[in-house]
Amino acid sequence: MRKILSLAAAALLTLSLPAHAEMERKICVFDLIGNAGPVMGAMKDWQIEAIKWGIKAELIPFTNEAIAAEDLKAGKCDAALITGIRARLFNSYSGTLDSIGAVPSMDHLKILLQVLSTPGKHADKLDHGAFSVMGIAPAGGAYIFVNDRTVNTLAKAAGKKVAVLDYDKTQAKLVAQVGATPVASDITNFSTKFNNGVVDVIAAPLVAYGALELYKGLSPDGGIINYPLVQLTIQLVARSDRFTPDISQKSRKYFYNNLERIVEALDKEAQQVDPKWWVEIPDKDKVEYEVMMQQARLQLRDEGFYDSDMLSLELKVRCKLDQSRPECVNPKE
Repeated sequence: MRKILSLAAAALLTLSLPAHAEMERKICVFDLIGNAGPVMGAMKDWQIEAIKWGIKAELIPFTNEAIAAEDLKAGKCDAALITGIRARLFNSYSGTLDSIGAVPSMDHLKILLQVLSTPGKHADKLDHGAFSVMGIAPAGGAYIFVNDRTVNTLAKAAGKKVAVLDYDKTQAKLVAQVGATPVASDITNFSTKFNNGVVDVIAAPLVAYGALELYKGLSPDGGIINYPLVQLTIQLVARSDRFTPDISQKSRKYFYNNLERIVEALDKEAQQVDPKWWVEIPDKDKVEYEVMMQQARLQLRDEGFYDSDMLSLELKVRCKLDQSRPECVNPKE
């Protein structure tokens, strides 16, 4: 009996010990500006919060996203903050958030992020496989920047050179379908190619306008098509064996709880865009774009690039906010 009591006392003592058995983890953070950039700044706040979860996080800045992703894959990083498009290589479900035309506005994305931050069947898909997604944040809508503002329809894009991310095969497919020429690029050089006239068209969030000096590529006759094709995200992707599901869920909740703060920062950056660059397009053209983007999503789903469950969830959110959409009557996603 004495032995049993001693074991029980030892167990209670162990449970009551402070969690100084902190897990030391390396978090690779992609930020174009580096250690002094806004993404690193936000992750330093996460770093402080993670201490409460028993995580002692070392933040390692990367200005090259490809290297950060490779280090995550190789196990040099326990987690990496990367774009949602690249996160698709690790988790198809969360990576399909950034599918073309599936999330028309920030309001749609907010609902999706709320669902994904709440424990349940949808969040469970973020913990599936060798890599888990510990947080998702918005990066703003992706708009089409053109060096010739008369290129305001799909037909007029034919023959134009368009920068596409070299690791995302979906972009090259979509560009080729409209008769344009895809030019392989990456996040570190696509803006330079646009500013120097190497490519005629890029897709970028408004936060890139000032940070990457895209007004240089727009001058003198360019424009920004006022119709976001994608709601971009950044995602904290982790090696599943390096974090418990409980910690992953706490991190997801932290990301969601800071959503409005991030949206405010994105809106502030977007205000840098000179109104003279905006190019409006007719509603009938928007309908054409929607049909084209849905066809593209279905094709890319069937080819294994997009996750069908996420596409279905995105459709539910679109119909929740607008039941009059034709796709709500005859859903295909």
